[in-house]
Amino acid sequence: MIRALHPQKPKLVVIGNGMAGARFLEDVLALYPERFDITVFGDEPYGNYNRILLSNVLNGTQDAKEIFLNPLAWYEENGITLHAGARVTRIDRDAKLVHAGDAAVPYDYLVFATGSKPFIPPIPGTPLHGVFAFRTLDDCRNIAEYAKGCKTAVVIGGGLLGLEAAKGLMTHNVEVTVVEVNPWLMSVQLDEAGGKVLGETIAKLGIKARTGTVTKELLGHLKVNGVRFGDGSELPADIVVISAGIRPNAELARECGIVCDKAIVVDDQLRTSDPAVFGVGECVQHNGMSYGLVAPLWEQTKVLAKVLTGADTTATYTGSKIATKLKVMGVELASMGRINDLCPTDEVVQFSEPARQVYWKAIVRDGKVSAACLLGDLSPADDLMRMFQAGAPVPERRLELFFTAGSAKKEASLADLPDAHQICDCNGVCKGTIVQAIKNGKCTVPAVGKATRAGTGCGSCKKLVKGLIEAVAGGVKADPSESWYVAAVPMDKPTLVAAVKARGLKSVSAVLRELGTADDEKSRNGLASMLKGIWGTEYIDERDSRFVNDRVHANIQKDGTFSVVPRVYGGITTADDLIKIGEVAKKYAVPMVKFTGGQRVDLLGIKKEDLPGVWADLGMPSGYAYAKALRTVKTCVGSEFCRYGTNDSTGLGIDLEKRFQGFEFPAKVKLAVSGCPRNCAESTVKDVGVIATEGGEWEVSIGGAAGAHVRKTDVLCRVQTKGDALKVIGRFLIYYRDNAKWLERTYDFVPRVGVEKLREIIVNDSLGVCAALDAEVEKTMAAYVDPWLERDKPVYAGQFDEAKRVPLPLIS
Repeated sequence: MIRALHPQKPKLVVIGNGMAGARFLEDVLALYPERFDITVFGDEPYGNYNRILLSNVLNGTQDAKEIFLNPLAWYEENGITLHAGARVTRIDRDAKLVHAGDAAVPYDYLVFATGSKPFIPPIPGTPLHGVFAFRTLDDCRNIAEYAKGCKTAVVIGGGLLGLEAAKGLMTHNVEVTVVEVNPWLMSVQLDEAGGKVLGETIAKLGIKARTGTVTKELLGHLKVNGVRFGDGSELPADIVVISAGIRPNAELARECGIVCDKAIVVDDQLRTSDPAVFGVGECVQHNGMSYGLVAPLWEQTKVLAKVLTGADTTATYTGSKIATKLKVMGVELASMGRINDLCPTDEVVQFSEPARQVYWKAIVRDGKVSAACLLGDLSPADDLMRMFQAGAPVPERRLELFFTAGSAKKEASLADLPDAHQICDCNGVCKGTIVQAIKNGKCTVPAVGKATRAGTGCGSCKKLVKGLIEAVAGGVKADPSESWYVAAVPMDKPTLVAAVKARGLKSVSAVLRELGTADDEKSRNGLASMLKGIWGTEYIDERDSRFVNDRVHANIQKDGTFSVVPRVYGGITTADDLIKIGEVAKKYAVPMVKFTGGQRVDLLGIKKEDLPGVWADLGMPSGYAYAKALRTVKTCVGSEFCRYGTNDSTGLGIDLEKRFQGFEFPAKVKLAVSGCPRNCAESTVKDVGVIATEGGEWEVSIGGAAGAHVRKTDVLCRVQTKGDALKVIGRFLIYYRDNAKWLERTYDFVPRVGVEKLREIIVNDSLGVCAALDAEVEKTMAAYVDPWLERDKPVYAGQFDEAKRVPLPLIS
C-alpha cells in the first residue's frame, strides 16, 4: 500500500452563503486557512452581502455593489469553491453527499447556514402581480423597478424591515401606509409608549400607520390594486410589500432526517443530531431559542470555527443576550432583552421627552438590567448595554441608569472600555480590532470601516469609531490615499497625469522609479492603462505590467483556457461571418459557443496556444471583451426595419463602435443606442446610452449600469445630428478616461463629479477644454491597432506558447 505524504484535507461543505455562512468561513480562515477543502452553496447568484443595508439600496442611499461583504473574487482568492445561484435539493447522509442539480459534492463536515425566509401570511391575493416580499437584493431591485409606475403602497408589517421598506418606497414618490396587526409598531423592541413615540416620528416623515389592523385580502385581478382589512375597510394600493416576519429554513435538514423543532436543533457546539452536521444562524434553534439579529450569529460562528478547526475543541455556545443599536428610518434605537416580558417584582425606570421624540425605559430585575429600550437619543445606551451584558448591579439611585448626578458616577471613557467590548453590533467588531486598525494608520472613519467593517452597517456606531480614533490617534485625520489613482503612487489622477506629461514618463517602470513609493500588480495594471491613453503610439509597452488578459488579448477562464469574442459592430453580422465562426468552433473543438448580452458570439474554452490560429481563421477584429476598454455598443433594429423606429440606431451604433474601438479606460465601458423611446437596447442602463426621440433628436445619457449594480443613466444633453452625438460622447469618454480613478465605473464617476458639472464642461465648454478633448479622440483613434494582429508576430517569446516563455525585462 502506498501512503500519501500529504493526506487530503477534510471536505467542509456549507449550505448557505448569507451573513452567517460567509462569516463562519471568515472565522475559519482567520483561525486555520489551510484546514479544509471548502465548498459553499448559495441560492443567490452573488457573493455575500450585508442584508442590514438592503433598505439603503431600496431608498437609493447606497448602491448595491457597496453592500457586498465578500464579492465573488474573495472566494477564489481564498480557495473556496462557490456554487452561486445553486440550490441544494437533497442530502445523502449515509454517503455524505450534497446534491444540487447535477452536482454531487462529498463532505466530511456539513454546516447548515440556510438562514430564514419571509413569512407570507395566508392572505388571498398574495400571488398577484405587484406583491413583493422584502428579503433579498433582487427583492430590492424588483420593488424599486415596479414602484416607478405606482402612486400608493401598503407595507404589511410594522417591524424593523417593514418600516425600512416604507421609507425606501417613499423615495420613489409613493404614498405609503404601514399596516401592523399588533397594537403598536416594532412590538418586539418597544413597549406601547415607545411604539407611540415612533408612530408620531414616522408620521412627521409622511408615512401613515394603521396598528391593530388585520389584513384580510389583497384586491385585484392580475395585479394588485388595493387591500381589504378585517373591519371591512379598504385602501388603494398599486404595490404591496409584505414584511411580516421570518421563518427558519429547516426543510432541507428535516427532509434528510436531522432533528428539527421550529428550526434545526443544535447543541452547545452547534452540532445537530448527526455528529458530522452542524448549523449556525437564523436556521438553528439552541436551547429552544432562535435569533433574528446578527450579534448572536457572530457568537455562533466563532464557536463553530474554533470547534471544527481544532483551535478550541471545548468551545461552547451558551446562548446570547439580545442587545442591539440600530437606526429605524433615521431614528436611533437601542434595545436590550425583552422589554414586554414583565414580572410582578420588576422595577420600571422610565423617561420621556415628547418634544424631541425621546423615550427611555429600563426594567430592573433582581438588581440588574433585565431589559431596556431607548428611542431618539442613545446617550445612556452604552452604559446600559455594559450593565446588561455583564449582569452588573444597577446604581442605587435608579435614575442614574440614565443620568449622572454630580460626581456620583464617573462616566467610563472609550479608552477605559475592554478590548473585547463590541462597538459595531451589525458586524460584530470589538474595540480591540478597531484600535489595532487605528494603530496601523487607519485614522478616518471610512478607513476603519474598510479595514474592519465597523460602521458599515446601520451606522449608529460611527460616533464611537470616531471617538476611538480621537482617543488613540489624537484626532481624526484625512486619508490622502483615498484620492490616489493607484496605491503605489501617492498622487490623485490629475496630478499624476500632469507629472507624467511634464517628465515624459512613457513606461510603467519609469513612473514607479520616479514617482512611486511601492510596487504592486494592481498599480502596474492601472498605470499601464493610463499611460497608453496618454501617449498612444509613443507608449512603451511592458507586457509584465499588464494582467494576463491584456497580455494575450483574451479572457482567461477558471480552467486556464480562454474565451474569444470577435467584434460584431452594432450586433450586425453576415451569413459569411456566422459560417466562419461555426467552422472555427468545429476546427478547434470549442466546447461552448454562446451569444452574449452585448449581441456578440463568445467562443469559450480555447487553449492559449490556439489563440493565434483562431484569430487568423476568424479574420475578424478583437472585441476587447477582456480589457478595461470599450466593450460593446448594443443596438435595436431602429428605423431600418422597426415600425416604431424614429432614427437610425444601428447606423449610429456601428459608427460609435468603429470610432471608439480600442479606447482604453479606467474600467470597462458599454454603450447602447435605441431607435425610439421604447428603449429596446436598454440604453438607460449603460455607461453611455443614446435614445432617438419622437422629434428626431438624440438624447445622450451617462453613468448607467445593469449588473450586480443597477443605476439609471443621467441625461447629459440632446443633440440634432449623428455627428453631434459622436462628438459629445467622445468628449465624455476622454474626460472620464483622464479623470476617473482606476477601476471606477462611470456609474460611480458621474454621481461623484455631478452630471450638472459634466454638462457644463462637455456641452457648454465651461473650462475651455472641448477642443483638447476632441483632439484626444482623434489622436486615440489614430493610434488604434487591432491587437489580434500579434498572431503574426508575437511581441515576446512565450506570449502564446508557455514552453517558450521567459521573464520579460522591464524598461527603465
